[in-house]
Amino acid sequence: MSFRTALSGLNAASADLRTTGNNIANSGTVGFKESRAEFADVFAVSQGGVSKTAVGSGVRLSAVNQQFTQGNIDSTGKNLDMAISGDGFFILNDAGTPAYTRAGNFEVDRNGNVVNNQGHRLQVYPQQGEALDSFDLSSMEDLRLDTSEAPPRATERVEAQLNLPSGAEPPTSPFAIDDPTSFNHSTTVTAYDSLGQSQEATLYFRSANPTEGEWNAYLGVDGTQVGDAQPLNFNSRGELESDALLNFGAYPLDNGAEDLDISFDLGAATQFGDSFSVTSLSQDGFSTGSLSGIDIDAGGVVFARFTNGQAQSLGKVALADFANPQGLQQMGDNVWGETFAAGERIRGEAGEGGLGMIQSGGLEASNVDIAQQLVNLITAQRNFQANAQVISTADTVTQTIINIR
Repeated sequence: MSFRTALSGLNAASADLRTTGNNIANSGTVGFKESRAEFADVFAVSQGGVSKTAVGSGVRLSAVNQQFTQGNIDSTGKNLDMAISGDGFFILNDAGTPAYTRAGNFEVDRNGNVVNNQGHRLQVYPQQGEALDSFDLSSMEDLRLDTSEAPPRATERVEAQLNLPSGAEPPTSPFAIDDPTSFNHSTTVTAYDSLGQSQEATLYFRSANPTEGEWNAYLGVDGTQVGDAQPLNFNSRGELESDALLNFGAYPLDNGAEDLDISFDLGAATQFGDSFSVTSLSQDGFSTGSLSGIDIDAGGVVFARFTNGQAQSLGKVALADFANPQGLQQMGDNVWGETFAAGERIRGEAGEGGLGMIQSGGLEASNVDIAQQLVNLITAQRNFQANAQVISTADTVTQTIINIR
């Protein structure tokens, strides 16, 4: 019996050494969670129960439990590197089977999918509607970076904040775009047609009646007048009283694009002093653009940045948690699988429902404490030696008994 008891101790010490060695080996593994060998004593129990004078039968390995404490987050500067600060797991698609990981070292495969080193695809909540902050939390899809060019948008509205000088003298010659003496002031904005090509749109201002604060506005596109004059009327306080939204009609283009039809919002226009100034001039169109970068905010929203200055939401990173994370099945390659012991999956979004925040440009390091593991090694070694000494002692006792004459 002493041999078997000591042998169970040797096996337990060996299991402790293997667990500690595995922890040390993975001290540099991204997202790794250390394990702890846990043991239970063994008693031979009969129907009558355990006698008060019974001696235990040794020890057995009860469980190897993972320790899901937070690891340090190391900055990498790579936008697709992500770390979870708090509870939760990234959800992966492993050929249709869900998998979970804390390792956020993702990259893009040849098809544009965001994957880990094993090719498991990162899951996100798809965008819902046109709002950049609205997502369908009832479904998930693979995060994919579309490398095709973003479509252009034709300019439909220009907002101008400017000041026209009071008391400006009306020009004597009829208005003509190519005659600078026929208007008082002008300002130009670059607009875009439906094909993404730029068009120069110029507003011309001509004083009509300085004592009454009356002006006429004209529009020219690439040197051609569009439509008729639009009146602007200012009161004695220099405030615009006429319709602030000017539309000169559609302008046909000869490049195959749709007619250019721009409305000009001059609601912030004033008539003060004796100088002309343009404070701001903005338009809502843009040209085509190609993917230039990826940004991920703390809530997990993935934004694609394009060379035309626009941003597009590609989805929101999906996170999951479990009532008993220690019950998850270790599948290797920094990935866990669902089990009955782990409980039902709780799916959510970063920062909500107890789930952690996402830090882009960083990776969660292993939570292995090397100093603690080295102490564990010494302890396991001493336990092994002590149990080996028990076997040696039992062998000596047995040999003594055999040698009795």
